[in-house]
Amino acid sequence: MEQTLGLQINAKSRIPKYQQIVNSIVHNIEKGRLDMGQKIPSINEVSEEYYLSRDTVEKAYSALKQKRIIVSVKGKGYYIAKTNLVSKFHVLILMNKLSSYKMRIYNSFVKSLEAKAHVDLQIYHCDPKIFLDILKEKMGGYDYYIVMPHFKDENQRHINISSDILDALKKIPSDKLLLLDNDIPELGGAYGSVYQDFKTDIYKALAEAVSLLIKYEKLILVYPSNIMYPYPKEITTGFRKFCVEHQFDFEILDEIYDDMEMVHKDAYILVEETDLVNLIKEARDKEFQLGKDIGIISYNETPLKELLGITVITTDFKAMGETAAYMMLNRKNEKVKNAFRFINRNSV
Repeated sequence: MEQTLGLQINAKSRIPKYQQIVNSIVHNIEKGRLDMGQKIPSINEVSEEYYLSRDTVEKAYSALKQKRIIVSVKGKGYYIAKTNLVSKFHVLILMNKLSSYKMRIYNSFVKSLEAKAHVDLQIYHCDPKIFLDILKEKMGGYDYYIVMPHFKDENQRHINISSDILDALKKIPSDKLLLLDNDIPELGGAYGSVYQDFKTDIYKALAEAVSLLIKYEKLILVYPSNIMYPYPKEITTGFRKFCVEHQFDFEILDEIYDDMEMVHKDAYILVEETDLVNLIKEARDKEFQLGKDIGIISYNETPLKELLGITVITTDFKAMGETAAYMMLNRKNEKVKNAFRFINRNSV
């Protein structure tokens, strides 16, 4: 059954008439006067009933379709598609992977919004094509776009950006875009970001730990370079810079190998948790004592690492989500470097 819209149009208002139509329909949905799936009058019918130009009504309906509030069915007309409009913002988060670290950012972000926004989450698995397809489909339907920009090339190597991705992001108004975890200086514009500086962060964290590392003869970074979800290569750059400037012998490995040659007075910096587990197993088999025979520093904090007494270098995931929520709610288009810490325990 078709429902009358009950529009409130003020001819003397400075608010554009198409926006008054949008506001009036949204208000009537919130008041329960229009139901999910309810058919509404056509563009011509509204134009005739309220003495409005067809272009004005068409512009209003187009805006409502972009926000997914109404849908059009070919040959049948227009229908109400969304009635949950309590949220002030409709937010799309494009996340590169569904890891425990990313979910801590997401959960902190959503909690900090205090129900002031409806958040949709999409995972693009570091795949540029999937990212571009999602963005194309969702473009124009949200008040805010939160993007974690970590991509991979055809060789499974981490890349920050490509020309296609850059062009796509530039189509998002800068006041509606917020980058999380990784910044893209090439993007330009007054967009907001809460980011890690992967090169500087690892360098400064290891410099803070230099008094503990000095007892080791070699530093080994275990950085997986060919995996489904690659890590920023700037991590290796910062590690090399630290080792060279502080005159440490060093090596970079892809993984912890079975029956690896483990040597006393080596210290390991491990990016992947699987490598952390494998190294601890091998150390136990060889009866190496952590913090004495070999050193271990793990990348990214988790409750389990805290429980096991594993020293970590880590960004503050909770703070990242909180800062992003604050910036979005307060319309802040700033570049904020997230806190990164060295947490000393018993393994180095």
